[in-house]
Amino acid sequence: MKLFLFVTVLTLALSACGSEEENDNSSDEGDVTDEKWEEIQEVGEIVVGTSGTLLAASFYDGEEESEDQLTGYDVEVMREVAKRLDLDISFEIMGIDSMLPAINSGRIDIAANDIEVTDKRQEEFNFSDPYKYSYSTMVVREEDNSGIESLEDLEGKKAGGGATTIYSQIAEHYGAEVITYGNAPNEAYLRDVNNGRTDVVVNDYYLSKFGVAGFPDFDIHLHPDLKFHPNEQAAIMAKGADELTKQVNSALAEMREDGTLTELAETFYEEDASRELEGDFIEIEGLDL
Repeated sequence: MKLFLFVTVLTLALSACGSEEENDNSSDEGDVTDEKWEEIQEVGEIVVGTSGTLLAASFYDGEEESEDQLTGYDVEVMREVAKRLDLDISFEIMGIDSMLPAINSGRIDIAANDIEVTDKRQEEFNFSDPYKYSYSTMVVREEDNSGIESLEDLEGKKAGGGATTIYSQIAEHYGAEVITYGNAPNEAYLRDVNNGRTDVVVNDYYLSKFGVAGFPDFDIHLHPDLKFHPNEQAAIMAKGADELTKQVNSALAEMREDGTLTELAETFYEEDASRELEGDFIEIEGLDL
């Protein structure tokens, strides 16, 4: 994948990240039925909400914003899931703040956009089994790490982020002022760190890595020492859509077994993000997710 593609389409507005608890919607559940799965079977198509601006999860591989050029890890995972379920697939492009309401309204069947599994979200939605594992880090100015050497140093700093993301919650938890963006391209976030309008972007390791690589002229880098909040990403569906969840999990299990998830992760992230990570990560206490 060429670097100039990274430059034009990546955004750090979201990532949604993860809980370490086992997902209750595992693929070995008993037979269940739900209206959502029946509707999908009748239509023969899954409708997936995604942003189209989040490299390498969901982005356009070219200048034309057509569905044929929409790609990314989450996008291709969902395409493969649909293929294995013998269903067509279409994508609705929207910001992360619109995805969960769109699930509840029935506008989309699934949201797939590097979305973190959290306890609160599991109370309101069904999640698939995780298909990406990551952790949080920061993009800071290379010259001085934006004056941040610990999570506590976020106090009083300006952090670029989406209004409702886990990453913004982390920044606020440590006393940062969050400067919010819409469904903006990555350049907006990173340029503001570079020029001093903001000090930091708290985000997913993989997404941050590609963002920094896409703008070599900016005075930014990944913080060399801070690795925190290990997490899991998965597809999200309506609460009670248990048969749909079971079917998606069955396809994901096949993809993990035959190596498809690994192949897709290495294609888009240059590392096998589909496997659980090993290492020492800072756990954040007192954050209600």
